[in-house]
Amino acid sequence: MLTDLLGFPPQVLFGQLLLGLINGAFYAVLSLGLAVIFGLLNIVNFAHGALYMLGAFATLAVTKYLGIGYWGALIVAPILVGAFGIILERTMLRRLAGVDHLYGLLLTFGLALVIEGVFVKLFGSSGLPYAAPKELQGGINLGFMFLPWYRGWVVVASIAVCLFTWYLFERTKIGAYLRAGTENPTLLQAFGVNVPLLTTLAYGYGVGLAAFAGVLAAPITQVNPLMGSNLIIVVFAVVVIGGMGSIMGAVVTGLAMGIIEGLTKVFWPEASSTVIFVVMAIVLVLRPAGLFGKTA
Repeated sequence: MLTDLLGFPPQVLFGQLLLGLINGAFYAVLSLGLAVIFGLLNIVNFAHGALYMLGAFATLAVTKYLGIGYWGALIVAPILVGAFGIILERTMLRRLAGVDHLYGLLLTFGLALVIEGVFVKLFGSSGLPYAAPKELQGGINLGFMFLPWYRGWVVVASIAVCLFTWYLFERTKIGAYLRAGTENPTLLQAFGVNVPLLTTLAYGYGVGLAAFAGVLAAPITQVNPLMGSNLIIVVFAVVVIGGMGSIMGAVVTGLAMGIIEGLTKVFWPEASSTVIFVVMAIVLVLRPAGLFGKTA
């Protein structure tokens, strides 16, 4: 009955919805990191895709050289890449404080090209495999579709990290300090709060989110130096739709755009690669600040 109504087996629809939800989970985590960095530091971090790639390569490295498995890499890889991000913020990005956003975009774009170029030189561009942990191999037959355990884990882990980040920045004292630091850092520092340290840690956390997404992606996609550049433009579109700097906007819009992209692959495959950009254009016309962004 449902097949006659749709014109194709319902398993196709449910399968694409699952793929869309998985893609949306990656969009949500990556755009969340961008939203944290832009909202708190006013930096358009174009190196985010390269840092996502570093998270995947860090997973390979800690597994091979430190003997740490996938579960350990989920913690260690984001910390390592986040520490690298802190070094970048301390040595380069901090010098751009107070200047036009364009300079930060150009610097981070250049950093992305350098990082990707180095890794292409070292590892090539063909990609390296990384197996999912044994606990998450296989899947379950739901009757209407087969759900791989690992892909289900990716969705659950992504949503959990997004909710934790929202709670951290919106409901805790440190989040209140960070928001106050973006509005009036001088006044906040007068109360004894180390604002430069807070912003540095915020940047490191945003970078760590990108690396966390890279760890999740490693068993799904081939780990290669260009995996971030193939994704970053879409993620920027998601951030614009949700509203630059909006944490909730990044989470909700990331998941929603993944599902919309999956549905488009079913009903209009030719438009699946552009539907997010069409939505972005419509949102910018109707609400330039984004769906969750603050209007002036």
